[in-house]
Amino acid sequence: MIFGSGRTDAGVHAIAQSAHFVCKNKILKRDKFLKSINHFLNNDDISIIDIKKRKDNFHARFSAKMRVYKYIIINRVGRPVLDKSRGWHIMKKLDLNIMKKGAKKLVGTLDFSTFRSSSCRAKSPIKTMKSAKISYSNNKIEIEFKSQSFLQHQVRSMVGCLKYLGEKKWSLKKFESVIKSKKRILCAPPAPAEGLFLKRIIY
Repeated sequence: MIFGSGRTDAGVHAIAQSAHFVCKNKILKRDKFLKSINHFLNNDDISIIDIKKRKDNFHARFSAKMRVYKYIIINRVGRPVLDKSRGWHIMKKLDLNIMKKGAKKLVGTLDFSTFRSSSCRAKSPIKTMKSAKISYSNNKIEIEFKSQSFLQHQVRSMVGCLKYLGEKKWSLKKFESVIKSKKRILCAPPAPAEGLFLKRIIY
């Protein structure tokens, strides 16, 4: 049986997804083993990059100390071709400065109920966001979130609200009030799945 570090929505990309399995037999030839399993997985656009031996008490999901997600917004008039389905294409120029100010409001131990899907099964909406950073290069806005765990649809919902900020649909005061309301109904529409990437699992 294989245990993953977590689930992602359909359409979300994983740069570094992690999983563990128990193997009774010793793997003698690591490269040969990787080639063999990738032979069966590559048709599904999955590739195993590396395998490591872990202690018996290791668990891909519960041993994770931090998860890093990034969201890509392609902010230009022309639609993307090479990056098609690898980012959210937004034609209107977004205000990065106010988006960065909004991102700072998401850092810390907060009740993220506003960004929580109605079907989320997490025991508590309270999460600790270690960082929320926004960078820009060549018409691409990259938003990176780092936390031990996330609620269902949390990242995409936060990005949707940051977009409203960048478009000047919301003021920073409105953004803060939406967070504090803890009401999902006040949340902006979630960003599409194709712009979201699971960047790294830190153990």
